[in-house]
Amino acid sequence: MTSWSEVEQAAPEPAAAVRELLGRGKHKTMATLRRDGSPRLSGIETEFHDGELTLGMMPGSRKLADVQRDPRVALHSPSVDPPEDDPTGWPGEAKVAGRLHEIGRPGEGPDGSYFALDVTEIVLTRIAPSGDRLIITSWRPGGQVREVERT
Repeated sequence: MTSWSEVEQAAPEPAAAVRELLGRGKHKTMATLRRDGSPRLSGIETEFHDGELTLGMMPGSRKLADVQRDPRVALHSPSVDPPEDDPTGWPGEAKVAGRLHEIGRPGEGPDGSYFALDVTEIVLTRIAPSGDRLIITSWRPGGQVREVERT
C-alpha cells in the first residue's frame, strides 16, 4: 500500500504537479469496474487529508457498489483545452490509479462512504516548452520516475 505522502517522498516533482492539477477544479473523473468488468466513468470530488488522497461516495451509488466489489480505480484531473494561440500554456493533465480502502471519518458522513487511495501509478501529461511534443511523466511504487516524449 502506497499513501500519497509516500508518493511525495519517492517522486516529489511529479507528485507536486499531479497534486496541483487535481486541485485545479472541484470535479474529477473516476473510472471503476462494473460487475461485468466493463468500465464506468463517474464524477468525483477528491481532497488531500492527513497524507492521503481521499474521496467520498454517496450511499447506494453505483460507483460505491463498484468499489466495494473491486477497489481498483483511476482518477483523472479536471480537463481544459490548450490555448489555441499558445499550446504551451496548457496546464496539462494528471492521472492517478490505485486501490481504494475505507477510512473512518466520524461525524462526516455515513459509514463506509470515505476512502483513501493506495497509489499504484501517477501520470502527468504536458506539452514541452518548445510546443512541438508531449511529455509524459510516470511513476509506480518501487520504480523510478520515467519520462517519455511523443511527437
